[in-house]
Amino acid sequence: MGNSSSMLTQYDIEEVQEHCNHAFSQQEILSLYNRFCQLDRNSGGFVSTDEFMSVPEFAVNPLAQRLLRMVDGLNFKEFVAFLSAFSPRTTPWQKIEFIFKVYDLDCNGKVTFDDILSILRDLTGSFMSEQQRQKVLAHVFEEAGLLPDSSLGLSDFIKIFGSSELKMEVEVPID
Repeated sequence: MGNSSSMLTQYDIEEVQEHCNHAFSQQEILSLYNRFCQLDRNSGGFVSTDEFMSVPEFAVNPLAQRLLRMVDGLNFKEFVAFLSAFSPRTTPWQKIEFIFKVYDLDCNGKVTFDDILSILRDLTGSFMSEQQRQKVLAHVFEEAGLLPDSSLGLSDFIKIFGSSELKMEVEVPID
């Protein structure tokens, strides 16, 4: 997959669609490819963390540093797969799995009280004290029937978030 939309073949588009479980239409994939090429300033076929941070919406996201560990060095197919978590065509389970990966700070397949507390720090900044964050999170764990020393696997995450309506969507402008 080259570095201009004219180099993206029908086969490439269909391969990318398959890789992201058809979360995007062919036209959306072409638009994403154009955006990918704009981000890939050195035309290396991969997008670096610096290139991702050049996107203003990404740079101001309080979870940007956590997301960067998931996006550094993505090729186009991986870039689209990453963005597919934000597609309205993605299943709630796929969205929960994405959130789990963001929360699993050490990538050990478990999310702990401290992992979630760290995310809360990023999200709340100085608007909440550390004591308030711990109290709120302890209450959430208690409501879920968990102890603060519990570790949550993906299946636990699905149980907790499975009944919620996750609205993680971005609009892909079609040029």
